[in-house]
Amino acid sequence: MILREFYLKKLRKLRDQNVIKVITGIRRCGKSTLFKQFQDELLASGVAKSNIIALNLEELENASLLEPHLLNDYIMRLINPQEQYYVFLDEIQNVPHFEKLVDSLFVKDNIDVYITGSNAYMLSGDLATVLSGRYIELSILPFSFAEFAASYSNTPSNEIFADYFEYGGFPEVTNFIHSGAKSEVSDYLDGIYKTVLEKDVKRRRSIRSDFDFTNVLKFTMDNIGSQLSPNNIANTLTSNGNSVNRLTVESYLSALTDSFVLYQAHRYDIKGKKLLQTLGKYYSVDIGLSRNILDKNLTADRGHLLENIVYLELLRRNKTVQIGKNNTKEVDFVATAHDGTIHYYQVAETMLGVETRERELSAFPTNHHQKIVLTLDAGQANYNGIEQLSLIDWLLDC
Repeated sequence: MILREFYLKKLRKLRDQNVIKVITGIRRCGKSTLFKQFQDELLASGVAKSNIIALNLEELENASLLEPHLLNDYIMRLINPQEQYYVFLDEIQNVPHFEKLVDSLFVKDNIDVYITGSNAYMLSGDLATVLSGRYIELSILPFSFAEFAASYSNTPSNEIFADYFEYGGFPEVTNFIHSGAKSEVSDYLDGIYKTVLEKDVKRRRSIRSDFDFTNVLKFTMDNIGSQLSPNNIANTLTSNGNSVNRLTVESYLSALTDSFVLYQAHRYDIKGKKLLQTLGKYYSVDIGLSRNILDKNLTADRGHLLENIVYLELLRRNKTVQIGKNNTKEVDFVATAHDGTIHYYQVAETMLGVETRERELSAFPTNHHQKIVLTLDAGQANYNGIEQLSLIDWLLDC
C-alpha cells in the first residue's frame, strides 16, 4: 500500500483541531484508503480501537443508517462522554440533510469529525450555511507521479512515466499493472466513469440527454489546455450537427467539475494583476481516464496531456493555479504557493528546436518571479534566469 504522505501530513496537523475535516475527490482516488492509513496512525499513537468509529455509508450493511437521526443515535451509543473519539464518515452525501448530523457531532467536545464526499455539491447550500467557518476541505487527487513510481522497484523512471502517461494514476491501476493485467485497466476506468455519472452526476443534476452530456465531456477533454467557454463549446457542437445550447453546456460543465472529473483553471492578467472571467481552460482529473474516454492513442496531443499532468501536480503543491495572460502571449501556469510565492511555468515536450525554444521563453513576463520550463528533454539548462528542468525529475522532486 502506497502511503499518501502528502495528505497524511495535513491530517496530522489537523488532528484534534476544532474544525471538521472534509475530504473530497473523485471516486476511487483513495479517500477511503487515506482514512484507513490515518486510522492506523491513530492506533499506533495509542488511541484505542473502540475510540475510532468508522463507517462507509455506501456499504450495504450501513444502509439502515442513511437517516441523520438514526446515524446520530448509533454513533452516540458508542460514545463515552469522558473519552476522546475520532469519527470517520465515508461518502457522507448519501445521508439526507447530513450537515445537521455533522454539526451535532462537531459541537461535542470529545469528538473529532472526519467526512468524505465524491461531489463538491456537498460543500454548497446548507452545509456551507450550517458549518460556515468550521470546516477545512482537503481535496485529494489520484496518485501523483511520485506516488505512482513508489509502487515500482528497479525500473527506470522514463519507463515508469510511460506507464503513468498511458494508464493514469488511479491507485488501483498500479495493482493491475504489477499483476500483469494491463489489458483490464480500460474496463476499470470505464467503470469509474459510469459510477461517477450515475452516483455523482445524475442523482444531483438533470441530464436531459446522455448523448449531449457525453459530447460536452468528450469535446472538453479533447480540448484540454485550450481556451473554452460554454458559448464556444455550444457553437462548435451545434456547427458539427449536435445542437446544444449554452445553458445546457454550462450545467453539464458544472456537473463535471462538481464531481471532480474536470477542473477549471481561470485566466489571470499578469500585467493588470486581475482575474479574467472568460475563456478559462479545463483539465482532466486523470489523463488515463480522459484518454480512455476519448479512446486516443499515445501519440495524440502529447503536449496537452503533459500540460494536464503538470496542472494536477501544481494543484497538489500550491494554493492557486491559473492561466497567465501576458499581453498577447500566454504563460501556461501561474502558481501561487501557500506562502504567496509566485512561479511561472511553461510545458513543452522538447526545447531542442529553436522556434519552440523562442516561443516558450518569450511568453514569460519580465519580472522577478521564478520562471520554469518543464520538458521531457534530459538534463537542465538556464536561459538568462529562466530554468529548463526535466519534467520527470521535477515530478519526482516533491
